[in-house]
Amino acid sequence: MDGVDANLSVAGLSVLLQSGALDPVELAERSLGKIASYEDQAVFTEVLGGRAIAEARSASARIRSGRSLGLLDGIPIAWKDLFDTKGAVTTAGSAVLAGHPPATADADVVAALGSAGMVCLGRTNLNEFAFSGIGINPHYGTPHNPASRDVPRIPGGSSAGSGVAVAAGLVPVAIGTDTGGSIRIPAAFNGIVGFKATRGRYSMRGVFPLAKSLDSLGPLCRSVTDAIWIDAAMRGRTAPDIGRTELGGLKLVIPETIVFDDAEPEVVAAFEAAVLRLEKAGARVRRRAFPIFAEIFEIGARHGALAAAEAFALHKARLEGPEAARMDQRVVARTQPGEKITVADYIAILDARQRLIAAFSDALEPGELLIHPTVPHVAPPIAPLLADDELFFKINGRTLRNTSIGNFLDGCGVSIPCGTGAAGMPVGLLISGQRQQDEALLSAALSAEAVIRGDA
Repeated sequence: MDGVDANLSVAGLSVLLQSGALDPVELAERSLGKIASYEDQAVFTEVLGGRAIAEARSASARIRSGRSLGLLDGIPIAWKDLFDTKGAVTTAGSAVLAGHPPATADADVVAALGSAGMVCLGRTNLNEFAFSGIGINPHYGTPHNPASRDVPRIPGGSSAGSGVAVAAGLVPVAIGTDTGGSIRIPAAFNGIVGFKATRGRYSMRGVFPLAKSLDSLGPLCRSVTDAIWIDAAMRGRTAPDIGRTELGGLKLVIPETIVFDDAEPEVVAAFEAAVLRLEKAGARVRRRAFPIFAEIFEIGARHGALAAAEAFALHKARLEGPEAARMDQRVVARTQPGEKITVADYIAILDARQRLIAAFSDALEPGELLIHPTVPHVAPPIAPLLADDELFFKINGRTLRNTSIGNFLDGCGVSIPCGTGAAGMPVGLLISGQRQQDEALLSAALSAEAVIRGDA
Protein backbone atom coordinates (compact mmCIF):
# COMPACT_ATOMS: atom_id res chain seq x y z
CA MET A 1 0.00 0.00 0.00
CA ASP A 2 3.05 2.25 -0.17
CA GLY A 3 2.07 5.66 -1.57
CA VAL A 4 -1.66 4.90 -1.63
CA ASP A 5 -2.45 7.04 1.40
CA ALA A 6 -0.61 10.21 0.28
CA ASN A 7 -3.78 11.86 -0.98
CA LEU A 8 -6.37 10.00 1.03
CA SER A 9 -8.79 11.96 3.16
CA VAL A 10 -9.37 11.41 6.86
CA ALA A 11 -12.51 9.48 5.90
CA GLY A 12 -10.59 7.35 3.41
CA LEU A 13 -7.90 6.46 5.92
CA SER A 14 -10.52 5.74 8.56
CA VAL A 15 -12.01 2.98 6.42
CA LEU A 16 -8.60 1.33 6.08
CA LEU A 17 -7.72 1.66 9.76
CA GLN A 18 -11.03 0.53 11.18
CA SER A 19 -11.21 -2.45 8.83
CA GLY A 20 -7.72 -3.60 9.80
CA ALA A 21 -6.40 -3.13 6.25
CA LEU A 22 -3.92 -0.56 7.55
CA ASP A 23 -2.28 -0.49 10.98
CA PRO A 24 -1.95 2.87 12.79
CA VAL A 25 1.72 2.21 13.56
CA GLU A 26 2.45 1.50 9.91
CA LEU A 27 0.62 4.69 8.93
CA ALA A 28 2.44 6.79 11.52
CA GLU A 29 5.83 5.40 10.51
CA ARG A 30 5.08 6.02 6.84
CA SER A 31 3.92 9.57 7.57
CA LEU A 32 7.02 10.33 9.64
CA GLY A 33 9.13 8.92 6.83
CA LYS A 34 7.46 11.18 4.31
CA ILE A 35 8.05 14.21 6.49
CA ALA A 36 11.72 13.29 6.94
CA SER A 37 12.29 12.73 3.22
CA TYR A 38 10.20 15.66 1.95
CA GLU A 39 12.43 18.06 0.06
CA ASP A 40 11.01 21.14 1.81
CA GLN A 41 12.05 20.94 5.47
CA ALA A 42 10.38 24.24 6.38
CA VAL A 43 6.92 22.69 6.70
CA PHE A 44 7.32 21.59 10.33
CA THR A 45 8.99 23.45 13.19
CA GLU A 46 9.15 20.21 15.19
CA VAL A 47 8.35 16.58 14.46
CA LEU A 48 7.12 14.64 17.49
CA GLY A 49 8.11 11.16 16.37
CA GLY A 50 8.24 9.53 19.81
CA ARG A 51 4.80 10.79 20.75
CA ALA A 52 3.38 9.79 17.36
CA ILE A 53 4.59 6.19 17.57
CA ALA A 54 3.38 5.80 21.16
CA GLU A 55 -0.08 7.13 20.27
CA ALA A 56 -0.22 4.97 17.14
CA ARG A 57 0.63 1.85 19.16
CA SER A 58 -2.21 2.63 21.56
CA ALA A 59 -4.60 3.09 18.65
CA SER A 60 -3.43 -0.15 17.07
CA ALA A 61 -4.04 -2.09 20.30
CA ARG A 62 -7.51 -0.62 20.68
CA ILE A 63 -8.56 -1.39 17.13
CA ARG A 64 -7.17 -4.94 17.20
CA SER A 65 -9.03 -5.67 20.43
CA GLY A 66 -12.31 -4.26 19.12
CA ARG A 67 -12.26 -1.16 21.33
CA SER A 68 -11.77 1.57 18.72
CA LEU A 69 -12.47 5.09 19.93
CA GLY A 70 -14.31 5.81 16.70
CA LEU A 71 -13.85 7.26 13.25
CA LEU A 72 -10.65 9.19 14.02
CA ASP A 73 -8.75 6.54 15.98
CA GLY A 74 -5.24 6.21 14.55
CA ILE A 75 -5.53 9.15 12.11
CA PRO A 76 -2.37 11.34 11.96
CA ILE A 77 -2.68 15.06 12.60
CA ALA A 78 -0.37 18.08 12.76
CA TRP A 79 -0.76 21.26 14.79
CA LYS A 80 0.15 24.84 13.92
CA ASP A 81 2.94 25.90 16.28
CA LEU A 82 0.54 28.03 18.34
CA PHE A 83 -1.06 25.05 20.09
CA ASP A 84 0.53 23.73 23.26
CA THR A 85 1.62 20.09 23.00
CA LYS A 86 2.91 18.66 26.24
CA GLY A 87 6.68 18.57 26.46
CA ALA A 88 7.27 20.79 23.42
CA VAL A 89 8.00 24.51 23.21
CA THR A 90 5.30 26.62 21.56
CA THR A 91 7.38 28.96 19.40
CA ALA A 92 4.57 30.78 17.55
CA GLY A 93 7.01 30.81 14.65
CA SER A 94 9.32 33.19 16.55
CA ALA A 95 12.97 32.82 17.48
CA VAL A 96 12.37 34.83 20.66
CA LEU A 97 10.18 32.06 22.13
CA ALA A 98 12.40 29.16 21.09
CA GLY A 99 14.13 29.00 24.48
CA HIS A 100 10.97 29.19 26.56
CA PRO A 101 9.96 26.27 28.80
CA PRO A 102 8.03 23.44 27.14
CA ALA A 103 4.29 23.20 27.62
CA THR A 104 3.21 21.27 30.69
CA ALA A 105 -0.10 20.18 29.14
CA ASP A 106 -1.81 19.89 25.80
CA ALA A 107 -4.09 22.68 24.62
CA ASP A 108 -7.73 21.76 25.17
CA VAL A 109 -8.38 21.03 21.49
CA VAL A 110 -5.17 18.97 21.23
CA ALA A 111 -6.41 16.93 24.18
CA ALA A 112 -9.88 16.63 22.62
CA LEU A 113 -8.55 15.15 19.38
CA GLY A 114 -6.14 12.99 21.34
CA SER A 115 -9.13 11.61 23.21
CA ALA A 116 -10.64 10.71 19.85
CA GLY A 117 -7.50 8.64 19.14
CA MET A 118 -5.75 10.96 16.71
CA VAL A 119 -1.97 10.65 16.40
CA CYS A 120 0.02 13.87 16.86
CA LEU A 121 2.88 13.96 14.33
CA GLY A 122 4.25 17.41 15.05
CA ARG A 123 4.02 21.18 14.88
CA THR A 124 3.74 23.14 11.65
CA ASN A 125 5.41 26.38 10.58
CA LEU A 126 3.71 29.76 10.37
CA ASN A 127 4.31 33.46 9.99
CA GLU A 128 5.91 34.79 13.15
CA PHE A 129 3.21 35.32 15.77
CA ALA A 130 0.65 34.47 13.05
CA PHE A 131 0.61 38.06 11.79
CA SER A 132 0.50 37.79 7.98
CA GLY A 133 -1.46 36.17 5.20
CA ILE A 134 1.66 35.40 3.14
CA GLY A 135 3.43 32.53 4.93
CA ILE A 136 7.02 33.84 4.91
CA ASN A 137 9.11 33.09 8.00
CA PRO A 138 12.75 34.26 8.27
CA HIS A 139 13.46 32.13 11.35
CA TYR A 140 12.23 28.66 10.40
CA GLY A 141 12.12 29.01 6.63
CA THR A 142 9.20 29.53 4.26
CA PRO A 143 7.30 26.43 3.12
CA HIS A 144 6.90 26.35 -0.66
CA ASN A 145 3.49 25.87 -2.20
CA PRO A 146 3.48 22.28 -3.54
CA ALA A 147 1.04 23.19 -6.32
CA SER A 148 3.61 25.42 -8.03
CA ARG A 149 5.23 24.05 -11.19
CA ASP A 150 7.23 27.11 -12.24
CA VAL A 151 8.86 29.09 -9.42
CA PRO A 152 8.66 28.81 -5.61
CA ARG A 153 5.35 30.38 -4.56
CA ILE A 154 3.97 31.40 -1.20
CA PRO A 155 1.94 28.90 0.84
CA GLY A 156 -0.39 31.52 2.29
CA GLY A 157 -0.51 32.32 5.96
CA SER A 158 -0.43 32.39 8.65
CA SER A 159 -1.14 28.62 8.83
CA ALA A 160 1.49 28.07 6.15
CA GLY A 161 2.95 24.75 7.23
CA SER A 162 -0.50 23.36 7.99
CA GLY A 163 -1.70 24.05 4.45
CA VAL A 164 1.42 22.64 2.82
CA ALA A 165 1.51 19.55 5.06
CA VAL A 166 -1.97 18.56 3.90
CA ALA A 167 -1.55 19.57 0.25
CA ALA A 168 1.74 17.67 -0.01
CA GLY A 169 0.20 14.51 1.46
CA LEU A 170 2.33 14.53 4.61
CA VAL A 171 -0.73 14.49 6.88
CA PRO A 172 -4.46 14.17 6.10
CA VAL A 173 -5.38 17.06 8.42
CA ALA A 174 -3.68 19.92 10.23
CA ILE A 175 -5.22 22.43 12.62
CA GLY A 176 -4.75 26.16 12.13
CA THR A 177 -5.87 29.46 13.55
CA ASP A 178 -7.64 32.24 11.68
CA THR A 179 -7.58 35.91 12.72
CA GLY A 180 -7.94 37.48 9.27
CA GLY A 181 -7.97 34.48 6.95
CA SER A 182 -5.13 32.30 8.17
CA ILE A 183 -6.96 29.00 7.56
CA ARG A 184 -8.94 29.90 4.45
CA ILE A 185 -6.04 31.61 2.61
CA PRO A 186 -3.57 28.68 2.72
CA ALA A 187 -6.47 26.35 1.91
CA ALA A 188 -7.25 28.36 -1.22
CA PHE A 189 -3.62 28.78 -2.30
CA ASN A 190 -2.81 25.08 -1.82
CA GLY A 191 -5.99 23.63 -3.29
CA ILE A 192 -7.45 22.04 -0.15
CA VAL A 193 -10.42 22.62 2.19
CA GLY A 194 -10.18 25.02 5.12
CA PHE A 195 -12.88 25.59 7.74
CA LYS A 196 -12.81 28.66 9.99
CA ALA A 197 -15.32 28.19 12.77
CA THR A 198 -17.18 30.93 14.59
CA ARG A 199 -14.93 32.47 17.22
CA GLY A 200 -15.50 30.66 20.51
CA ARG A 201 -16.80 27.43 18.99
CA TYR A 202 -13.74 25.66 20.41
CA SER A 203 -11.74 26.21 23.57
CA MET A 204 -8.80 28.59 23.13
CA ARG A 205 -7.00 27.45 26.30
CA GLY A 206 -3.44 26.58 25.43
CA VAL A 207 -3.48 28.45 22.10
CA PHE A 208 -1.07 31.37 21.67
CA PRO A 209 -3.23 34.38 20.69
CA LEU A 210 -2.87 37.17 18.15
CA ALA A 211 -6.04 39.24 18.57
CA LYS A 212 -8.54 37.68 20.93
CA SER A 213 -11.52 39.56 19.49
CA LEU A 214 -10.85 37.92 16.11
CA ASP A 215 -8.99 34.64 16.74
CA SER A 216 -10.72 31.43 15.70
CA LEU A 217 -9.69 27.85 14.96
CA GLY A 218 -10.34 25.12 12.44
CA PRO A 219 -9.00 22.29 10.27
CA LEU A 220 -7.21 22.28 6.94
CA CYS A 221 -7.99 18.99 5.22
CA ARG A 222 -8.88 17.26 1.98
CA SER A 223 -12.70 17.34 2.10
CA VAL A 224 -15.66 18.94 3.82
CA THR A 225 -16.50 15.54 5.33
CA ASP A 226 -13.11 15.57 7.03
CA ALA A 227 -13.77 19.07 8.38
CA ILE A 228 -17.11 17.94 9.81
CA TRP A 229 -15.56 14.93 11.53
CA ILE A 230 -12.75 17.04 13.02
CA ASP A 231 -15.17 19.78 14.09
CA ALA A 232 -17.23 17.29 16.07
CA ALA A 233 -14.21 15.84 17.86
CA MET A 234 -12.80 19.30 18.66
CA ARG A 235 -16.05 19.93 20.52
CA GLY A 236 -15.82 16.63 22.41
CA ARG A 237 -18.43 14.84 20.31
CA THR A 238 -17.95 11.14 19.64
CA ALA A 239 -19.49 11.37 16.16
CA PRO A 240 -20.54 14.10 13.71
CA ASP A 241 -24.21 15.01 13.48
CA ILE A 242 -24.31 17.28 10.41
CA GLY A 243 -26.30 16.14 7.39
CA ARG A 244 -26.57 17.34 3.82
CA THR A 245 -28.69 20.21 2.55
CA GLU A 246 -30.70 19.80 -0.63
CA LEU A 247 -28.95 21.79 -3.36
CA GLY A 248 -32.35 22.99 -4.55
CA GLY A 249 -32.86 24.70 -1.21
CA LEU A 250 -29.45 26.37 -1.13
CA LYS A 251 -29.66 30.18 -1.10
CA LEU A 252 -26.42 31.92 -2.02
CA VAL A 253 -25.54 35.60 -2.28
CA ILE A 254 -22.60 36.99 -4.23
CA PRO A 255 -21.45 40.32 -2.78
CA GLU A 256 -20.57 42.94 -5.39
CA THR A 257 -18.65 45.19 -3.00
CA ILE A 258 -14.87 44.96 -2.41
CA VAL A 259 -14.33 41.23 -2.98
CA PHE A 260 -13.81 41.43 -6.76
CA ASP A 261 -11.68 44.58 -6.75
CA ASP A 262 -8.36 43.97 -8.55
CA ALA A 263 -9.20 40.28 -8.87
CA GLU A 264 -7.22 38.29 -11.41
CA PRO A 265 -9.38 37.44 -14.46
CA GLU A 266 -8.54 33.74 -14.16
CA VAL A 267 -9.72 33.71 -10.52
CA VAL A 268 -13.00 35.35 -11.49
CA ALA A 269 -13.44 32.91 -14.36
CA ALA A 270 -12.91 29.88 -12.11
CA PHE A 271 -15.33 31.29 -9.54
CA GLU A 272 -18.02 32.11 -12.10
CA ALA A 273 -17.74 28.66 -13.65
CA ALA A 274 -18.39 27.18 -10.20
CA VAL A 275 -21.36 29.51 -9.72
CA LEU A 276 -22.82 28.36 -13.03
CA ARG A 277 -22.45 24.73 -11.93
CA LEU A 278 -24.20 25.52 -8.66
CA GLU A 279 -27.09 27.20 -10.45
CA LYS A 280 -27.46 24.28 -12.86
CA ALA A 281 -27.55 21.96 -9.83
CA GLY A 282 -30.49 23.92 -8.42
CA ALA A 283 -28.94 26.45 -6.04
CA ARG A 284 -30.55 29.88 -6.00
CA VAL A 285 -27.98 32.63 -6.48
CA ARG A 286 -28.45 36.37 -6.28
CA ARG A 287 -25.99 39.28 -6.43
CA ARG A 288 -26.12 42.47 -4.40
CA ALA A 289 -24.00 45.25 -3.01
CA PHE A 290 -22.86 45.23 0.61
CA PRO A 291 -21.91 48.80 1.55
CA ILE A 292 -21.02 47.59 5.05
CA PHE A 293 -18.01 45.79 3.55
CA ALA A 294 -16.59 49.11 2.42
CA GLU A 295 -17.41 50.59 5.81
CA ILE A 296 -15.30 47.94 7.55
CA PHE A 297 -12.21 49.21 5.74
CA GLU A 298 -13.20 52.85 6.27
CA ILE A 299 -13.34 52.17 10.03
CA GLY A 300 -9.88 50.66 9.86
CA ALA A 301 -8.54 53.69 8.00
CA ARG A 302 -10.14 56.08 10.51
CA HIS A 303 -9.43 54.34 13.82
CA GLY A 304 -6.81 51.71 13.02
CA ALA A 305 -6.98 47.94 12.65
CA LEU A 306 -8.50 45.89 15.47
CA ALA A 307 -5.89 43.16 14.98
CA ALA A 308 -3.03 45.67 15.25
CA ALA A 309 -4.46 47.16 18.44
CA GLU A 310 -4.74 43.81 20.19
CA ALA A 311 -1.47 42.44 18.79
CA PHE A 312 0.40 45.52 20.05
CA ALA A 313 -1.13 45.17 23.50
CA LEU A 314 0.00 41.52 23.54
CA HIS A 315 3.56 42.25 22.37
CA LYS A 316 4.11 45.74 23.86
CA ALA A 317 6.92 44.73 26.22
CA ARG A 318 8.56 42.66 23.50
CA LEU A 319 8.44 45.51 20.98
CA GLU A 320 9.89 47.99 23.47
CA GLY A 321 12.75 45.68 24.50
CA PRO A 322 15.73 43.96 22.88
CA GLU A 323 13.60 41.09 21.55
CA ALA A 324 12.21 43.39 18.84
CA ALA A 325 15.54 43.24 16.98
CA ARG A 326 15.23 39.43 16.77
CA MET A 327 11.71 39.52 15.32
CA ASP A 328 10.67 39.54 11.68
CA GLN A 329 10.78 43.26 10.92
CA ARG A 330 7.70 42.99 8.73
CA VAL A 331 5.78 41.71 11.75
CA VAL A 332 7.19 44.54 13.84
CA ALA A 333 6.09 47.05 11.19
CA ARG A 334 2.56 45.63 11.13
CA THR A 335 2.26 45.56 14.93
CA GLN A 336 3.69 48.95 15.87
CA PRO A 337 0.79 51.02 14.43
CA GLY A 338 -1.32 49.52 17.21
CA GLU A 339 0.51 51.81 19.63
CA LYS A 340 -1.21 54.82 18.06
CA ILE A 341 -4.70 53.42 18.48
CA THR A 342 -6.22 55.22 21.45
CA VAL A 343 -8.73 53.79 23.91
CA ALA A 344 -11.36 55.97 22.23
CA ASP A 345 -10.42 54.52 18.84
CA TYR A 346 -10.54 50.97 20.17
CA ILE A 347 -14.00 51.47 21.70
CA ALA A 348 -15.20 53.08 18.48
CA ILE A 349 -14.00 50.06 16.49
CA LEU A 350 -15.78 47.63 18.83
CA ASP A 351 -19.01 49.68 18.76
CA ALA A 352 -18.92 49.89 14.98
CA ARG A 353 -18.25 46.18 14.75
CA GLN A 354 -21.38 45.26 16.71
CA ARG A 355 -23.44 47.66 14.59
CA LEU A 356 -22.13 46.17 11.34
CA ILE A 357 -22.66 42.59 12.53
CA ALA A 358 -26.31 43.46 13.15
CA ALA A 359 -26.59 45.26 9.80
CA PHE A 360 -25.08 42.27 8.02
CA SER A 361 -27.64 39.96 9.60
CA ASP A 362 -30.45 42.28 8.54
CA ALA A 363 -29.15 42.36 4.96
CA LEU A 364 -29.53 38.60 4.51
CA GLU A 365 -32.66 36.54 4.18
CA PRO A 366 -33.01 33.55 6.50
CA GLY A 367 -30.75 30.72 5.40
CA GLU A 368 -28.68 32.74 2.94
CA LEU A 369 -24.93 32.19 2.71
CA LEU A 370 -22.32 34.31 0.98
CA ILE A 371 -20.02 33.05 -1.79
CA HIS A 372 -17.06 34.79 -3.42
CA PRO A 373 -13.42 34.09 -4.28
CA THR A 374 -11.49 33.25 -1.12
CA VAL A 375 -8.54 35.32 -2.35
CA PRO A 376 -8.64 37.58 -5.44
CA HIS A 377 -5.38 36.16 -6.82
CA VAL A 378 -3.46 32.90 -6.90
CA ALA A 379 -0.34 32.33 -4.79
CA PRO A 380 2.38 34.71 -6.06
CA PRO A 381 6.12 33.93 -6.30
CA ILE A 382 8.14 34.22 -3.09
CA ALA A 383 11.27 35.97 -4.40
CA PRO A 384 9.73 39.38 -5.30
CA LEU A 385 8.05 39.59 -1.88
CA LEU A 386 11.34 38.95 -0.11
CA ALA A 387 13.06 41.62 -2.19
CA ASP A 388 10.50 44.41 -1.84
CA ASP A 389 8.82 45.30 1.47
CA GLU A 390 6.42 47.70 -0.24
CA LEU A 391 5.24 44.91 -2.53
CA PHE A 392 5.04 42.53 0.43
CA PHE A 393 2.67 44.80 2.37
CA LYS A 394 0.59 45.52 -0.73
CA ILE A 395 0.12 41.83 -1.55
CA ASN A 396 -0.41 40.95 2.11
CA GLY A 397 -3.24 43.45 2.35
CA ARG A 398 -4.88 42.19 -0.81
CA THR A 399 -4.45 38.56 0.25
CA LEU A 400 -6.19 39.17 3.58
CA ARG A 401 -8.89 41.50 2.26
CA ASN A 402 -11.72 39.13 1.37
CA THR A 403 -11.32 36.76 4.29
CA SER A 404 -10.83 39.48 6.93
CA ILE A 405 -14.39 40.66 6.31
CA GLY A 406 -15.67 37.42 7.83
CA ASN A 407 -13.47 37.82 10.90
CA PHE A 408 -14.63 41.36 11.51
CA LEU A 409 -18.27 40.23 11.18
CA ASP A 410 -17.54 37.31 13.56
CA GLY A 411 -18.72 34.70 11.09
CA CYS A 412 -17.65 31.29 9.84
CA GLY A 413 -16.42 30.13 6.47
CA VAL A 414 -15.30 27.19 4.35
CA SER A 415 -12.89 27.53 1.43
CA ILE A 416 -13.31 24.84 -1.25
CA PRO A 417 -11.15 24.42 -4.38
CA CYS A 418 -13.11 25.53 -7.47
CA GLY A 419 -10.56 25.41 -10.28
CA THR A 420 -7.26 26.90 -11.31
CA GLY A 421 -6.01 30.33 -12.27
CA ALA A 422 -2.78 31.78 -13.58
CA ALA A 423 0.16 29.34 -13.81
CA GLY A 424 -2.25 26.51 -13.08
CA MET A 425 -2.43 27.50 -9.40
CA PRO A 426 -5.46 26.61 -7.27
CA VAL A 427 -8.41 28.96 -6.76
CA GLY A 428 -10.70 28.79 -3.73
CA LEU A 429 -14.40 29.55 -3.42
CA LEU A 430 -15.40 30.79 0.03
CA ILE A 431 -18.81 29.99 1.48
CA SER A 432 -19.49 32.16 4.55
CA GLY A 433 -22.17 32.24 7.19
CA GLN A 434 -23.08 34.51 10.06
CA ARG A 435 -21.78 33.81 13.54
CA GLN A 436 -23.07 30.61 15.14
CA GLN A 437 -24.27 29.32 11.75
CA ASP A 438 -21.51 26.71 11.58
CA GLU A 439 -23.84 23.71 11.27
CA ALA A 440 -25.83 25.25 8.42
CA LEU A 441 -22.61 26.33 6.70
CA LEU A 442 -20.99 22.90 6.94
CA SER A 443 -24.17 21.19 5.79
CA ALA A 444 -24.37 23.43 2.71
CA ALA A 445 -20.67 23.00 1.98
CA LEU A 446 -21.00 19.22 2.26
CA SER A 447 -23.78 19.21 -0.33
CA ALA A 448 -22.15 21.71 -2.69
CA GLU A 449 -18.53 20.52 -2.56
CA ALA A 450 -18.59 18.15 -5.52
CA VAL A 451 -20.36 20.73 -7.69
CA ILE A 452 -17.96 23.50 -6.67
CA ARG A 453 -14.97 21.29 -7.49
CA GLY A 454 -16.53 20.29 -10.80
CA ASP A 455 -16.70 16.62 -9.83
CA ALA A 456 -20.47 16.32 -10.12
